[in-house]
Amino acid sequence: MKTIAKTQREKSKKNSDRGIKIVTAEEYEGLEVDVRIELIKALIPLGLMRAAEELEKEVTRLAGEWYGRAKGGKRCVRYGRNPSSIRIGGQKLPFVVPRVRSLKTNRELPLETVEEFRRQNGEVDELLLKRVLYGISCRNYEAAAGALPGALGLSSSTVSRQFIEATAAALKAFQERDLSGLDIVALALDGKSFAEDTMVVAIGVTIHGDKLLLGFVQAGTENGEVIGAFLEKLVERGLNVEQGVLVVIDGGKGLRAAVERVFSKRALVQRCQWHKRENVVKYLPKGEQSAMRKKLQQAYEKPTCDEARAALMKIHAELERRNLSAAASLEEGLEETLTLHRLGLFPLLGISLKTTNVIESIMSQIEKRCGKVSCWKNSSQKQRWLAAALLDIEPRLQRIKGHKHLPLLREALQQHLHLKQKEQVA
Repeated sequence: MKTIAKTQREKSKKNSDRGIKIVTAEEYEGLEVDVRIELIKALIPLGLMRAAEELEKEVTRLAGEWYGRAKGGKRCVRYGRNPSSIRIGGQKLPFVVPRVRSLKTNRELPLETVEEFRRQNGEVDELLLKRVLYGISCRNYEAAAGALPGALGLSSSTVSRQFIEATAAALKAFQERDLSGLDIVALALDGKSFAEDTMVVAIGVTIHGDKLLLGFVQAGTENGEVIGAFLEKLVERGLNVEQGVLVVIDGGKGLRAAVERVFSKRALVQRCQWHKRENVVKYLPKGEQSAMRKKLQQAYEKPTCDEARAALMKIHAELERRNLSAAASLEEGLEETLTLHRLGLFPLLGISLKTTNVIESIMSQIEKRCGKVSCWKNSSQKQRWLAAALLDIEPRLQRIKGHKHLPLLREALQQHLHLKQKEQVA
């Protein structure tokens, strides 16, 4: 019997140690709409209970305990209740608000707790913003609200209006962020399609390896003039590349021309090796693409620049005999795909900066939040959604792999661009 009792105690302790599972934003995003509604339904009664407790504390502080007597007489008395409503979790819920009357002025006193609930509209907007981003559309929001216990609900037009206001605020905050305090050592640029437009997004990597979203620009294509003006705007907002910066791009001519014009002698370009490989193999028959893709991958994985260049030139010679178009594609911009090799940092930082994956992963998260929109009505809608998505994504970004070696990248950039000698001369 003692053994059985001991086993039961151990099981009970083991179960209690498990704790409550916290649902992350990514897990919440993957839930079905019905499951999300059930989560909200479970939280609403707790929110109402907490609100009632806070109001009762304030009423007790002003008017004393029920049927109690205060020393020196009461200054305020309870004065009945009023039907009202409060917002919890983006829902308007019926709520009875107690009233307090001053005996001195014979007037009703406003309750600070009620005013505080009314001042929390920003938080409500943020919750509503996240719910719409994570999959409850404005059209379905009213139906979802109807499933909540006692909810008055929000119409689709009300949700749409509040969502527009919240995303407009997110866009303004994103476009006006000060970049002057950032120590950026690498920069990645890439485009994301929004209907017929392309949104070019810029992400910065700090000397400590943190990824920060710097801004975006709307363009028909990756146009050099448009992107150049965008980069100039980033510099005006405080982006400092005076110590040198590595710019990772997919090889688009517009992006390359803009980087050259704006950053001049302060930047080195690392062309994406993945894009180069895919650009080459697309010229070959499908039956040959897999083998050539493997050869190019093995060549780029060589640890030194000389070894990688030699392996690539061997492939180039092979392609000249088989497919001149593929050979020309490999030769175009080849040296810029080996920038990290030339700096001697490919074994240390190649895993993070040899391709545009540092920004491609962000693009996939943008798609999860914005891909559900089937009809983009105007430019404002596109930019508001993108800004809201980026601000939601940014806190979850992790430091790049190999971030401890980024100071070496800074030194290599300065040496290669001759920035140290220029500073000493000045």
